[in-house]
Order: sequence, then C-alpha cells, then structure tokens
Amino acid sequence: MNPVTGKPYLNDAVIGNASMLAALGHNGELYRLWWPHVDFPQHVERMRAGVFVEEESEETVWTDDPAEWQWEQAYLPRTNVLRTAGTARRLPLRWETVDFAVPGEPLLVRLYKWTNTGRKPIRLRFFCAASLTIGENRLYNCVTYDPRIDGLVYFRHQYAFALASPLGCAQYTCADAWKHASQGYLPGNKVAMAPDGALGWTLSLEPGETAAIPVYLTAGSRVDEAVNAMCRAFAVSVERHLEQTEQYWHDFLNAQPTLPAGCDERIRRVYERSLLVFRLMADEQTGCVIAAPEFDETFTRCGGYAYCWGRDAAYITTAFDRAGLSNLTRMFYRWTLTAQDPDGSFQQRHYHDGRLAPSWGLQIDEGGSILWGMHQHYLATQDRAFLEEVWPAVEKGTSFLLSYLDRDTGLPLPSRDLWEERNAEHTYSAAAVHAGISAAAAMARELGKADLADRWEQSANALKEAILTRAYDEQRGTFYRALKLQVDRSTYQRAVESGLCTFTETDEKGYVTYYVQHDPVYDISLLGLSVPFGLLDATDPRMARTADAIERTCAVPGVGGIRRYEDDRYIGGNPWILTTLWLAQFRIAQGRFDEAKRHLEWAAAHANPLGLLPEQVDRQTGEPAWVVPLTWSHAMFVLTVHLLMENGQL
Repeated sequence: MNPVTGKPYLNDAVIGNASMLAALGHNGELYRLWWPHVDFPQHVERMRAGVFVEEESEETVWTDDPAEWQWEQAYLPRTNVLRTAGTARRLPLRWETVDFAVPGEPLLVRLYKWTNTGRKPIRLRFFCAASLTIGENRLYNCVTYDPRIDGLVYFRHQYAFALASPLGCAQYTCADAWKHASQGYLPGNKVAMAPDGALGWTLSLEPGETAAIPVYLTAGSRVDEAVNAMCRAFAVSVERHLEQTEQYWHDFLNAQPTLPAGCDERIRRVYERSLLVFRLMADEQTGCVIAAPEFDETFTRCGGYAYCWGRDAAYITTAFDRAGLSNLTRMFYRWTLTAQDPDGSFQQRHYHDGRLAPSWGLQIDEGGSILWGMHQHYLATQDRAFLEEVWPAVEKGTSFLLSYLDRDTGLPLPSRDLWEERNAEHTYSAAAVHAGISAAAAMARELGKADLADRWEQSANALKEAILTRAYDEQRGTFYRALKLQVDRSTYQRAVESGLCTFTETDEKGYVTYYVQHDPVYDISLLGLSVPFGLLDATDPRMARTADAIERTCAVPGVGGIRRYEDDRYIGGNPWILTTLWLAQFRIAQGRFDEAKRHLEWAAAHANPLGLLPEQVDRQTGEPAWVVPLTWSHAMFVLTVHLLMENGQL
C-alpha cells in the first residue's frame, strides 16, 4: 500500500479507450483515471460505491470493504470491459458492476446492478461518492450540482468532469461526501470549493429482483464540454453503449492475425490480452506508448512508470508490427520526432507531448534502440514514405551516437544502464548503439545515400570489433556486463584491496569519481548482443557460454523464472516476465524450442487472474509482485509467440 496515496501498488485491472485510461482493484474500486492522455494527468483521489439497507444497516456499507463482501472479477471475453461482482457476507445482497470506456468518447460507464438475495422485500439507498484531484492537484477544485444533467460537475482550470446517471438521482451533495454518504443521507449542498461530492438513489427490491443503475463520468476541457458529453451519453442507452464497446474490441482483435488452432488456450488468452493492453497504452492523440499505468506517483518505492521510454517502446512497437498493429508503430515513431533533443539524442523518458519527464540522465541505448526500431518497422511494412518522414531524426540521431564514443575503448561513453541503476560503458548499450548505427546505414542505403551508408557501416563495424575485444572476458569465456563501472568510494577501496583494475577521475570542480575497470556480473541484457540486435549469432560459442552462465546464476529456485542479474535486489530480487521471455527468445534462436516453450508457459502461468502480465513475480509466492500490467512484458510475450510460430513450434 502506498503510504502517501493510500492506494495499492498493484493494479488488478485496466480499462480505457486510448485517451481515457482507468486502473481498478479486484474489488471494483476505481484507483486512478487519466484523461485526455493515458499518462497525464490523473484525476481521481477516490471513487467509491456503497449501499444503505433500510432496517438492516446502521451505516453505509462500501463495496470495497473486505469485511462485507466476497468478490469475483473477469473481463468480458476478448474485450477491455470489466465485470466485478460482490456477494455480501451478512446482508441479503449481491452487486455487479460492468466498467468500460466508450471508444471515441470521453465517457466512463459504471453499470451497477443490485440483487436482493433474501426472502423479503428490501429498500436500499445506493451512493456513488467521488473525490477528484483534478489535474493531479487537490487545490482550487470546485464541485456543483447541475440540473441540466441532474448530477454533479467537478472542475478545475482546464479540466471538467460530470458525474450523473440517465436515471437522474434522488439525492446529491457537494463536499463532505464521505461523511454524509456513510450516514445514509445526502443533504443537497449545491456548490462547494471542494474536490468531493456524492449522488444517491433509492431502490425497492422484491426477493430475487435485480435493479440496474448506470453511472457515467464524462470529461471536457470546460464545464460545458463535460455536460455536453453527458447529454450525448444520455442519448444512447447503456445497453447500446455496452454493445458498441464490446463490438469495438471484438473487431479490434479480429482484425489482427490469429494464433494456430491448436495453440494452448492459456497462451492464446494472454496473447489476446496483450493486444488489448497495447491499445490502452498507446495514446490515441500522440502515439506515445507508456511503460505502465502509474501506481507510485509519489516515488515511494520507484521512480514511476507512466512515461515513455524509447527502449521499451522499441521492443513494444516491434511486437506491434508482428501482431498486425503497424498503425500504432507508425504513430509512435512520429511521436519520437517530438521527443528528440536538438543535438540528436533521445533522453531517458518523456511525457505524451514529447517533453522530458523526471530523469536519472542519458541512457545511450535508447537512441540506438529507437533507430533500430524504425528500421524494424520499415522491414515489416516496406513503407518508403515512413523512411523519408523519419530520415531527419535518423541522421541527427546517428550523428549523436557517433559523437558519443569513447576514444579509449571504442565503446559508447558511460551512461545509465537499461535497468537505470549504474553508470558505465555497458555491453548491452554498446550492442544497442551498434544496432542503431547499422539500422541507420541500411535506411540511408535504401534512400540512395550510399556514401553516408558506407561511412556508418564502417563505424558500426569498428564498434562491433570494440565490443568483441574490449567487452569479452577471455578468461571466463563470457562477456562482461560493462567497462568503466562507476562505484562509490568504499566499493572502490575494496576493489583496490582485492587487486582489481581501478581508476579515478577528478573534474574541474574537484569532485572525484571512482571506477572499477570491469563489471563481470552476469546480466540477462547480455543476450541483447544476439536477441534482438544480432551482433553475434546465438549459436556463437561466446554467446552460448554467456547465456548458460546467465541461466545458471539468475534462475530462481522454486518459483522459477529468471532474475535480471546476479544479486538483483530491486523489490526483493524477483524473477521478471520479460527477462524469462528474453531467455526464451534466445533459446529459440539456438533451436532449443522445448526450453523456450517452457519459459513461455511459465510467463503465461504467472499472469494475474485477468491475464495481465506483471513486471515481476514474487520469488516466494509466485504472485504478481510489481507493476501490473507492464507493456514491455506483454511485448516480450507477443514476440516470443511469433518467434515460435515462425519456426513452426506453436
């Protein structure tokens, strides 16, 4: 539980329409809502539903209370429509919500159904209370009752939201929503400079009878826009909204290539869920692709995830292309044109509008990955117009990569590694830069720029030679993780005492930086030399020995799966989905298909109950441990499936 927000770190479900994104818990509670982009801003502090049963209740019972309800949850088949149901532990009630965002509209639908499971008639008051921190800010919010929609309007600066039902409401209030709703009565306060309000309805249910109350949340940049969106929503029945949304997602999946008929059903289920996740994480307006829906916005245990990393996105968009979603790939690479710095570099991570997000500094592999990904998209589509569109960015990006080489080692200068933990000249980063320069050379040749292509190919060959000579440990017969590893003073002193090769640098202000010459730790990213970047074949003995050493040192006993590297301690040092699938892809490249399939099956088995893949799996319980869903995990799953299919193994 996040101690600042009071919300769980793990999302259980996501819904959306690529401009509105919502994260929910297994109890149906709406944790967060982003609009008009999938990364920013987030507007929900808390939104709860509750029921007060006359002659049964002393206070309102909230549907997220584990002492009162047992829950079950599932997506409607092949959709991003979520169904959650709760059975009361003591009251004669059962409820159900169907949650979805309507495609093409700033509209979130929460269709509540209440069933009397007792033997006598009951009368109940149903409440929906919402506190909105509009624009991620609790200050300067206002909520008012609007008779045009018989509901509430929340607004702050450039954002407004309307909360209402096509059935109208029996009660309402602005401010002090939790207090009044908990007491079972809303006093009708019409306006308040506050973030919270509530609506109430009265229901009479005979034994076995069910009543439905649809609750809509609409958004706009002004109050009238939110109200007009609500009026449009009212003009269509909730049944029609649901039918159209289900059909949208069915059409989306049906338009993509299908898996073989004999494919394992669990693999098929996670594969389809992966495609549905892809559509939610790719912003409709900008094409930006986020790593995950945010869950730690206060940076209590990590640096946040609702940003776009060029590295993640290069893998993700390659999966898009394999899965038939090339339109999303092209939108993404158009977005990269807005994120590139004037010097040609691509920084660590960005918001949907291309602006720099909070950062730990340059990660040179990202620029290489983006250029490699652009070329992969061209290979998949043969779209020459795309090459011409991105060419200025390719030329600038390649020039920057070539300017960022260490004259001593021939490798890219020190930067952050792909795990964002160490500064060094990383072998994986060097492979990504090599792939980027090689891809740029291929694109230049395709566009008739032969002289430039020749020069870049020569540079790529020189970098490859540097990797094979400087980053390879002849004694062990495997690759180093990095050279010139920056360490703290105590680690440096221990290295000196151990006889390791070390050195220091002092800058113009007198600050000393300490280095160890070689980082010998086995890390899954070393597989990147072969998969996906192709610098060496996976059957090369140097790569085979490196991969075997990684599996030997990083495999997790008991629960299974592969850690990122030896002695990984992030969130407890768990196996990751994407690392396990990385090894699977390497084994496919070696022709070791049975091993690859076991890794794929492990990943599918450790999805959450809804088929969403986490970043990490708890090393003791086998449950999702961190980040649900992680888009990169889903991308690696899709890529592994397609690699097996291409080899006739699925």
